Amino acid sequence: MKNNLGKTILFLLAFVVLQAEDFSYDFKVDNTHPYVKEAVILTLDIQQTNKDVVLLFNFDLKENDNYQFQRLNTLETDSYHNAQIHYEYLIYPLKTGEISLEFELLKKITTDESVAYSFSGDRDNIKGLVTTDTKVSLPPLTLQVKSLPEGTLFVGDFTLTHQLKIHTAKPYEPLPFQVYIEGQGYPPLLNSILPQEGAFTRFTEHPLVKSVATSKGTQNAVSYPMALSHSKSFTLPSIKLKAFNPKTEKSYFLSVPSQHFDIEEVPKDTLLDSLDTPKPFSMDWSWLANLLGYLVVFGAGYLTALAWKWQKKKVQKSLHPLHEKITNCKDKKTLLQVLMATDDKRFTSSIEKLEASLYGDGKINLNKVKQEAQDLL
Repeated sequence: MKNNLGKTILFLLAFVVLQAEDFSYDFKVDNTHPYVKEAVILTLDIQQTNKDVVLLFNFDLKENDNYQFQRLNTLETDSYHNAQIHYEYLIYPLKTGEISLEFELLKKITTDESVAYSFSGDRDNIKGLVTTDTKVSLPPLTLQVKSLPEGTLFVGDFTLTHQLKIHTAKPYEPLPFQVYIEGQGYPPLLNSILPQEGAFTRFTEHPLVKSVATSKGTQNAVSYPMALSHSKSFTLPSIKLKAFNPKTEKSYFLSVPSQHFDIEEVPKDTLLDSLDTPKPFSMDWSWLANLLGYLVVFGAGYLTALAWKWQKKKVQKSLHPLHEKITNCKDKKTLLQVLMATDDKRFTSSIEKLEASLYGDGKINLNKVKQEAQDLL
């Protein structure tokens, strides 16, 4: 009897707190027992319950090393007194065991009068919306995260293809090699997928990644550009990358078979010097002629630079003072202020173009407008 009474009191307290917040909410996750790096979809639905006020919300997950997250969607019914918001997140747990998803929710209360007042000015004078902000404490959601099979590198459903066009090369000539991994799951990224065995030289670049997050997970297309080289024939060992599919709960391998490369041998006679002794010592004065030639070229270049610099200064001194101000304008608004401050009718056309771009639907090239204004000087 006492236990039932206690539960009833707790329920009533929770109900009162919920009503005091002016809204109700509902969290859902599609999987509470995922594997590490298995996609989890979280949804939050907020429904306004107090119709006497205007409610606005700011919601997000808290940053945490135990998981990664990305907002997929936000659907909002903005009717002021009946706000309904649907949030959708893609989450990847990164740690085995129990982890907690923590949230940040900011409730903003305002009135119809404040909303109307905030939009009563023109486009250059929108007044600030006055709100009463309250941080709402939401209970964390707990996930029980399962560990992956030992040696797992990728988590998801992937396929691997490779491209290796040539197997014959000259000594130290690069042999292009490319591996493609595609599929759905946690982005399949490694610093290098080449085996460490083998004395050949490896050239690698950062993988090229295309990832799109959806409500079913992340769709990936990753390309690993590489190249190999050696002074003599060699064999690239087979590549085997262990992956795990959490949907089927089975491991599998992405592999590239062993590859042999034939490197052309350099004839030994091309490596031997046919002369046993160096030529007899003799003075070579050609270096002096070369040095004098370099000095002449350097002097001519230096004098040309001085002449160009002097001419540039001369041109700059003859420019109108407004020319430099226009050149230094970094954006349309600054340029508009400079031209309007001159009170010069010559700039009427330029001012109209800038105003149309800033306050209307007009599109302009800022550099072109600046050049037009400078030409008028």
